[in-house]
Amino acid sequence: MSSSSIDPVGAGFAPERLQAIDQFIKTNYLDTGRYPGFSLLVSRRGKLAHLSNQGYDADAIFRLYSMTKPITSIALLGLMEQGLFKLGDPVSSLIPSFADLRVFDDGTATSYTTTFPKREMTIQDLLTHTSGLSYGWMYRHPVDNLYRDRGIGTDQHTLEETCDRLSQVPLLFSPGTEWSYSVATDVCGRLIEILSGQQLDRYLTENVLSPLGMDDTAFSVPDDKAARLTPSYALAALSPFGVPDASASDSIVNDETVMIDPGSDKSPYRAKPTFLSGGGGLVGTISDYYRFTQMLLNGGVLDGNRVIGRKTLEYATINHLPSGGDLASMGQPVFSETNYEGVGFGLGFAVTLDPARAQVMSSSGDHFWGGAASTTFWVDPVEDLTVIGMTQLMPSSAYPVRAELRNLVYGALT
Repeated sequence: MSSSSIDPVGAGFAPERLQAIDQFIKTNYLDTGRYPGFSLLVSRRGKLAHLSNQGYDADAIFRLYSMTKPITSIALLGLMEQGLFKLGDPVSSLIPSFADLRVFDDGTATSYTTTFPKREMTIQDLLTHTSGLSYGWMYRHPVDNLYRDRGIGTDQHTLEETCDRLSQVPLLFSPGTEWSYSVATDVCGRLIEILSGQQLDRYLTENVLSPLGMDDTAFSVPDDKAARLTPSYALAALSPFGVPDASASDSIVNDETVMIDPGSDKSPYRAKPTFLSGGGGLVGTISDYYRFTQMLLNGGVLDGNRVIGRKTLEYATINHLPSGGDLASMGQPVFSETNYEGVGFGLGFAVTLDPARAQVMSSSGDHFWGGAASTTFWVDPVEDLTVIGMTQLMPSSAYPVRAELRNLVYGALT
């Protein structure tokens, strides 16, 4: 993307207010050492309004982590459009071992009792995170311990092997009764493989990434792009994902922050992973992800290439939680990439239901998500707006930059 194409006034923004966002990030996050860098893209009415790269090159490659989820979800919905499944189909119709799932009742990770679920898990449950699945890194429940003990969600196992192991672990709750962030989108990735007959990486490339021109987005980084892969960092005291040995002095950045991946040639992302995580495995550039978000704003098409139907996309970005409630109505809040009040969940996206209850500047119906290393995006059809922020610090809950960005961007509208 060329700076000559940036037109803040034509996009309906006050240029000086957009520039003030960069200064805010620099003062509060870069000069203080909180973030290693920050890239920001703002677009409205199909015009690029603002693009800045502080501490990163314009073509830097970032770990998207859970910003992979919307891409995988769109890919799966494309198979639904082909008539290959219905949202209400039980997952066991494609993964037979899921027919025997049980729900954790009482006990510990080494000794527990289970009950039968009230109904089977459906594909819609996976897309909405109401499946009863979990994440091993949450450290909140004996089921999470079982995930860690069995290596679920790690690069030790393929998607097929991961689903086999999941079928042997009890659910947190009966499907459809609560909301919990989980490996559900990884199971969606496995469904894509079963339905398409292709490995997930190949299917995503052929049906989403290449048609959109997302040429730098993949599950690994090839030799000719290795130098562009940024390092990533974590706050050692807060990150639930693990950090390097603190005695390794070359990984220490300051008293709070450690480097968890040096990027470039030394990164594990240089090799294709065994576990193709549809929930968090992709890397990519801010310009690539802009093409994805612009496709969402355009009703499923970009530069004449349609990857999803307009009506399918509209359906995916409305609230699908039971009884139309928000996340706060769906059980005890746990870590996720959003707050709970006033926010619902669609088929792969969080959806703002009530901006006042959400206590963040937004429009009803905007859809969004973020990644574990503090990446974020949102799409606002009311304002014809998309915003993407990229950095590399775990966990994403460390600082309130997402809410701050919303206030700053909306405050720049004229």
